[in-house]
Amino acid sequence: MTVAAGLAVAGGMTAAGAAVAEEAPQHQGGAVATLSGLQTYDQAVIRDNGSSQRVPAGLFEMAVEGGGTLQTYCVDILNPTQKDAKYQETSWSGTSLNGNRDAGRIRWILQHSYPQVNDLAALARKAGAGSLTGKTAAAGTQVAIWRYSDGARVEAVDPQAEKLADYLYKSARNSAEPKPSLTLDQPAVSGHAGERLGPVTVRTDADSVTVTPPADSAASGVTIVGKDGKPVKSAADGSRLYFDVPKDALDGSAALSVQASTTVPVGRAFTSETRSQTQILAGSSESTVSATATAHWALKGAVPALSAQKNCAKGGVDITATNKGDEPFTFRLMDFKHTIAAGASQTVTIPLQEDQPYDFTITGPSGFEKRFKGVLDCRTEGDTLTARTEPVSEPSPASAGGTTAMGGGDLAETGSSSNTPLIIGIAVAFVVVGGAAVFFLRKKSDSTQPSPED
Repeated sequence: MTVAAGLAVAGGMTAAGAAVAEEAPQHQGGAVATLSGLQTYDQAVIRDNGSSQRVPAGLFEMAVEGGGTLQTYCVDILNPTQKDAKYQETSWSGTSLNGNRDAGRIRWILQHSYPQVNDLAALARKAGAGSLTGKTAAAGTQVAIWRYSDGARVEAVDPQAEKLADYLYKSARNSAEPKPSLTLDQPAVSGHAGERLGPVTVRTDADSVTVTPPADSAASGVTIVGKDGKPVKSAADGSRLYFDVPKDALDGSAALSVQASTTVPVGRAFTSETRSQTQILAGSSESTVSATATAHWALKGAVPALSAQKNCAKGGVDITATNKGDEPFTFRLMDFKHTIAAGASQTVTIPLQEDQPYDFTITGPSGFEKRFKGVLDCRTEGDTLTARTEPVSEPSPASAGGTTAMGGGDLAETGSSSNTPLIIGIAVAFVVVGGAAVFFLRKKSDSTQPSPED
């Protein structure tokens, strides 16, 4: 397949593309939640080159899939939120916090302010703020966070909230990134029938997790076992899980899932597959967290396993390919040929433009197929506020999903975009053993500049 042929596909799915199975995009693990909106907030003012813009500043709420509620602050002041956007718990390395030397100070602020500190009178005394309400405490906390996450010149409108922001900003100390609520090491494994495929190692702060075997395990005979070879229904942090595949199993694949109820650690980042501002966790109720791992096996030939993770340090997505077969696995990415020897593993970085959505499926021998989807969001929207005629007095928190020029109108929740997106459909062919992968890209205008903190 050529790139020219791929460009023709970008406008819509071809008959061949429609035949590709819609496997769910891989989830690295943790909480998955839907943005409910900005709930507890007051006002702040962004200042830039003699201009100013008023924005709401405070706490968002998210509804967790399976049960639970999260409270979050924004770490990308100029980027809008999207209505009902779905978010996934993410490590800092996959967000604009990667490489931010002050990311640990943001976590300190979260741990030492509202809502983690709900004694507002005591918080006000520490900050010399007189008195604070939930709204002004949330606004002051958000302003302090923006100063570190975006390098923004931003002030709280309420004088007491501004005193809190100054206190938090000056007092903040570096704090380590929190561990994930739940994730699986080696989320994709492979091998031959008759083997135990793995290990898949559980990493969690929950007391225990429930292990759900493959949906068709009764028919396929595939079971999930521990390192002792016995079937397992629950696991704990550090547990090693294996797919036990019968010798007579036909070439195929299976998935296991693990789930727990726990409080998500303060400071965990949340990103969306849509263009919606990155959030950082300020508080969590008891919430459902989950993770999934897949296994692929074949009698002979190449037997690949693929997993993906955003790598903001390299400006792309890392594809880790492991081959537990008895023949090499060869594929091409961005016109570069990669061969994974039998028994070997290799990580390939797919370079992407900032804010570039991606959705691609890689196919291989014996019906192997893996889909990866997301958007590369590794920088804040930057420090450039453009073309304003007058500040906005009262932006509506109900405006999530809308964007306006800085000349007026609502800022979407606590963010705005002054860029008119230039949508360019690009398809790059990935030639893979046994099939091909079509890579759909959309690239926005390069007018967005990185923050001076990046």
